[in-house]
Amino acid sequence: MLIVMATKATPKMVDEVCSVIESMGLKAHPMPGALRTAIGITGNKSQVDSNIILAQEGVRDIIHVTKPFKLVSREFYPENSIIDVDGVKIGGPEFVVMAGPCSVESREQCMIVAEHVHKAGAKIFRGGAFKPRTSPYSFQGLKEEGLKILAEVRDKFGLKIVTEAVDTETVNLVADYSDIIQIGARNMQNYSLLRKAGQTKKPVLLKRGMSATLEEFLMAAEYIMAEDNPNVILCERGVRTFADHTRNTLDLSAIPFVKRTSHLPIISDPSHGTGVRHKVIPLSRASMAVGADGLIIEVHHDPAKALSDGPQALTPDMFDDLMNQMRSIAKVLDRECG
Repeated sequence: MLIVMATKATPKMVDEVCSVIESMGLKAHPMPGALRTAIGITGNKSQVDSNIILAQEGVRDIIHVTKPFKLVSREFYPENSIIDVDGVKIGGPEFVVMAGPCSVESREQCMIVAEHVHKAGAKIFRGGAFKPRTSPYSFQGLKEEGLKILAEVRDKFGLKIVTEAVDTETVNLVADYSDIIQIGARNMQNYSLLRKAGQTKKPVLLKRGMSATLEEFLMAAEYIMAEDNPNVILCERGVRTFADHTRNTLDLSAIPFVKRTSHLPIISDPSHGTGVRHKVIPLSRASMAVGADGLIIEVHHDPAKALSDGPQALTPDMFDDLMNQMRSIAKVLDRECG
């Protein structure tokens, strides 16, 4: 259920309506907009008496949300959400590029890559300090040492940091060092992890599971937002299909679907979406064309020696080429990039 307040409703009226909702054993989610405030209601297991709410001063209308996800839905919040990551705004006119290595391997590696992607126009640096791998014998990341290296990158280059939390035990540690907490594809339906990440109030980058439907994807985002954390960024990173010419199949059709169904921003990950270096730039172009709000790209100064996902990492020169192409396409779409 969504309560629409009158344009002239005062903050006091909004607070009073929220108090009434809470007194009914429900949870109120006030969402200020450009013209008026809306208040979402969650926690109702049966029909809510609309007359009690309509009788409150300042209430204009009540809309019954038909989607299984509430807080994520455009029915709940019709305006586009813009996630402000300490000055970097995702979901607005700027097309934001996140770039960096798959894994934090060393301080030297991160500094080399960070300097290059920063000069090329990336605003956020990506790198895994904790690495969930298919094989238990593969490189698992430098853990807190890696987080400290990422913090150095932020201090030196001014890049914001996105890195993955792989379990509930590491969420708070990742939150201490990062600007965005990433929830990887393998953990999209790890509901205790989603709740824990939501409770930090930090921006959360949620990747679509490798076999998840779009409804399951949006329901996973609902878990984060239900913890009173509206700062969710969705990421399409490819799903598993019968195709064998790529590692995954990047589902570009998911992007316009999400933009129409949800108010949350969505970015594209053509690195994991293809797993093949030469396909990353073409799929990046397509991602911007279908409405993505940004990219997350793997870049390594020496991909042949990368400890993880070397075959899909762009070289620094290739990343320069990508950014130049993104800027050209952005002009056509009345957007900014880098």
